[in-house]
Amino acid sequence: MDLLSLIKHPIESDLSDFIKLFDQSLMHTDGLLSQALEHIRKRAGKRMRPMLILLMARNFGQTSSVTQNAAVGLELLHTASLVHDDVVDESGERRGQASVNAVYNNKVAVLVGDYLLSTALLHVAYTDNNRIVKYLSELGRTLAQGEILQLSNIQNLDISEDIYYRVIRQKTAALFEACCVIGALSAGAGDEEIEAAGRFGQNLGVMFQIRDDIFDYYDSREIGKPTGNDMAEGKLTLPVIYALNSGGNDALRALAYKVKQRTVNPEEIAVLVEFTKEHGGIEYAEKKMGEFHTLCLDFIGKYVKYDVIRQSLNAYIDYVVKRSM
Repeated sequence: MDLLSLIKHPIESDLSDFIKLFDQSLMHTDGLLSQALEHIRKRAGKRMRPMLILLMARNFGQTSSVTQNAAVGLELLHTASLVHDDVVDESGERRGQASVNAVYNNKVAVLVGDYLLSTALLHVAYTDNNRIVKYLSELGRTLAQGEILQLSNIQNLDISEDIYYRVIRQKTAALFEACCVIGALSAGAGDEEIEAAGRFGQNLGVMFQIRDDIFDYYDSREIGKPTGNDMAEGKLTLPVIYALNSGGNDALRALAYKVKQRTVNPEEIAVLVEFTKEHGGIEYAEKKMGEFHTLCLDFIGKYVKYDVIRQSLNAYIDYVVKRSM
């Protein structure tokens, strides 16, 4: 059985129910809105975040309509943030498929993102759980803060791991943390369990983002992310930050500042990519992933009681580390 099948094994019927509810949330009779929502529905990913919510609910109790509506709310909130991010980043692709702003235009994309956000809030309201409503409302603020921090970091001449982690903790890690917290909340977990689940989610999310950043140093049309795409968007990620801080010279740091100012050209990006590989940036990032992997295993050892859920969550963190896209 492959890793994804192991992850899904204890929640197959729950996941099927989620997909039906999520797809229903993206149905509309209006022509243009209907087309845009259909475009989003067709580019559905592997459902990694909803699966985490369902697994966490199963670990601490049972899934319910509260779990399902919270999962749909979070996935819609996440989807809205991606639609808006593509506008901000002027991105024409996401995971090898055309973005909403590329198929239509920025105005349509922003409005569709707003529609998704409102629909997310509607499903969260269906939970009738104030703690879940509050948590997901805070998540929306955190994601926006992360984007603004990332944009403001362009003007910051400091190239540091601290800023890198602050950004990803408010973006990717915050989403995974929310998945674990609301899954646990929906199943009636205790405060200690909810707090531990949140830490697990955050560690998992940081690990997920580091793996995603490593992809940027290898060309792959499968993921719709050519080599150096993050740098082309003004982002310095963990591998190049480490390489610059451990062995970079003034000329290379000047190129890094050009990345932040978005004035760098493809040839200069190629120089930074090669420098990063030659100076241990990839190995360092993989080592950091290993540290977060260990923290995730600690949670599983202490808070996961059932063998089938333990096997699924172990497969989940293995998949995050080993995935190729």
